[in-house]
Amino acid sequence: MLQLEFWTGRMRLLGLIAIGISVATWAMELTGLVYVCPFCRTQRTVIGLLGLLMLTPNPGFWITRYIGSVLGVFGLVVGATQHFSGWRKVMKGEYVISPKVYEDAFLLSGAALFIIVAQVLLLYAYRKPVTEPVSP
Repeated sequence: MLQLEFWTGRMRLLGLIAIGISVATWAMELTGLVYVCPFCRTQRTVIGLLGLLMLTPNPGFWITRYIGSVLGVFGLVVGATQHFSGWRKVMKGEYVISPKVYEDAFLLSGAALFIIVAQVLLLYAYRKPVTEPVSP
């Protein structure tokens, strides 16, 4: 389970989970359960789009990796900016963990950073299975 091949072998399942996370978090915002946050919107959209790339027939194709890298860098910059904002509050002694964990931008942006990095790593680690040539 700690081997990268374990996770790349489950690329499509992980892509579906990422899309599920994206859809669920968008639904939470659209139903008014959480507040509107442009940082969060960006991160959840990037997670969903990277999930879609993970569902492609060959997630290791160079164009898929390129698009995934661009999306990943964008999501990471936005997530890191939001997360650093939380660290500023921590350093000033102003940070208080939200009683509703699903509304705590500091914790959620940290989780988004981990998810996005993992998705980009999986896109680069994926190797298309080699099919053996058929002998006559």
